[in-house]
Amino acid sequence: MSQPPDQIAYRPHAYPPDEMERRAAAFYAEMSRRRTVRDFSDRPVPRAVIEDALRTAGTAPSGAHQQPWSFVVVQDPAIKREIRAAAEAEEHEFYTHRATPEWLAALAPLGTDERKPFLETAPYLIA
Repeated sequence: MSQPPDQIAYRPHAYPPDEMERRAAAFYAEMSRRRTVRDFSDRPVPRAVIEDALRTAGTAPSGAHQQPWSFVVVQDPAIKREIRAAAEAEEHEFYTHRATPEWLAALAPLGTDERKPFLETAPYLIA
């Protein structure tokens, strides 16, 4: 079977069990450090960094290697304000009508609510 020129042929890795275990443990350790970020710097980010991040995201595996996603980068303050307003309206519905008391109790120590100022603070929004 021939590969289209822009695709990389799959080559399975055959690691010995101890190497698989080491890699799995290292991957878990790295992934367990992930956290949701709600505070963003307003420091400018070079556009090239955003473009590289999008190129990287676009390489994620997909069915038949079609990568059917598209991304929109928003920098315009007026559009970011509109996105914030829409997000806060949806979050207000969640916090006042949809969230269970247990969920609200779990969120309480985090101090989260429907306010999303970071949607205007971040230099770029990617959707």
